[in-house]
Amino acid sequence: MTLGDGGGDDLDEYVLEDEYLAASGEELDGFVDEVEDSPSQEDQPAATGSSSVTNDAQKAKKRKQREKNKERKAKRQKVTEFAESEQPHSIAQRAPHELAVYLSAMQAKTFSKSTALELEDTRIPDTSISDTTSWTGPRTLDHLSDFIVKTLPNLHTRLSQKSKNPGSPTLLFITGAALRVADVTRILRDRRLRGEKGGEVAKLFARHFKLAEHCSYLKRTKVGAAVGTPGRIGKLLLETDALTISALSHIMLDISFRDAKKRNLLDIPETRDEVFKTVLGGPQVSEAIKSGKIQVVLF
Repeated sequence: MTLGDGGGDDLDEYVLEDEYLAASGEELDGFVDEVEDSPSQEDQPAATGSSSVTNDAQKAKKRKQREKNKERKAKRQKVTEFAESEQPHSIAQRAPHELAVYLSAMQAKTFSKSTALELEDTRIPDTSISDTTSWTGPRTLDHLSDFIVKTLPNLHTRLSQKSKNPGSPTLLFITGAALRVADVTRILRDRRLRGEKGGEVAKLFARHFKLAEHCSYLKRTKVGAAVGTPGRIGKLLLETDALTISALSHIMLDISFRDAKKRNLLDIPETRDEVFKTVLGGPQVSEAIKSGKIQVVLF
């Protein structure tokens, strides 16, 4: 399948950007600060002859305004956290055999015209899905480093080792939009994961970057992990030789995170199709998963 540089990325970035705008409250923060710092009508000097009663009323209104501003900030903080904290019972917490059934059901949506036999051939075996049921904490980015250290010790070890060849990560982290890619990249650059010898963390998404730019970067850079949208990762795997799977041991799917419409990575048709057709469904990756060389992790 040949996809344009944008693919599903642009659509999903748009969805996530709306969420980030609403969740971060940056524009609203500025507005609130302006309200707090700039004089309002109540703050203007009282007209000559105004009584102390008027001044007291003005002060009371000012206090009420500040209280409202505090409430707004508290609400925005809750909105910022909702996308991850609102889902304590993520599908990702289930056992490998249950996750295999879930992934198979998602694959059936992508390959809706395939026969039962053809779908069975694309099924990801539960032996190739990492068992992370021992992790009982939240599956949020604040806990991603600990999640890897405690549930994926082999991956942790590999991330801290020196990469041998350019463009050959040991981890592919697949998420739905550019802003999320940037957030995950910052976490994976944690020294607790990379140590002193670990490779770079590649940031791969279509927005702002041409495919040729990513190819050039990967061919000259030894990366330990690559974080990207499925559209860009898929194109790099299928259409170039810049991103290789020679050292790849884990593919992590960002399942627990939900966008503003409460959809996860595989709920969105465009990103789901790219995940199963161009990333997990690529010939080399698919074979490596079935043989057990690559483990699929649902985070």
